[in-house]
Amino acid sequence: MDEQVLLAITNVPDAATARTMARALVEARLAACVNILPAVQSVYRWQGAVEEAAEVTLLAKTTRRHYPQLQQAILAAHPYELPEVIAWPLTQGHLPYLRWVAAETSSDSHE
Repeated sequence: MDEQVLLAITNVPDAATARTMARALVEARLAACVNILPAVQSVYRWQGAVEEAAEVTLLAKTTRRHYPQLQQAILAAHPYELPEVIAWPLTQGHLPYLRWVAAETSSDSHE
C-alpha cells in the first residue's frame, strides 16, 4: 500500500468537545474514523505542579499526507493551552481497512 496510515491521539476535557471535534475531522476528510474513549484519568506535570484531570481520548485514523492538516484542525478547535497531538505510524494492519482509511481521507480539497 502506498499511503502510510497513522493513528493520531488527543485528549479533550469532555464528551461534547470530543463529539464535535471527531465529527469535524471526519466531515473534513482529515480522518476516516475517530474513536472516542470516555473516562480517561490523566496525571501530568503542568507549570511545576502535578495535576490530575478526567479527560476523553480521541483516536483518529488518518494518513501521513493529511496529518499536518489534521493537527492544525485539532489545534484550532482545542480548548487546552498546550494540547497533546501525537501520531504513530501503523506498520501492520488489515489491508482492506488500511486502504479504506486512505480512500476516506483522499480528496482534492486537501491538495
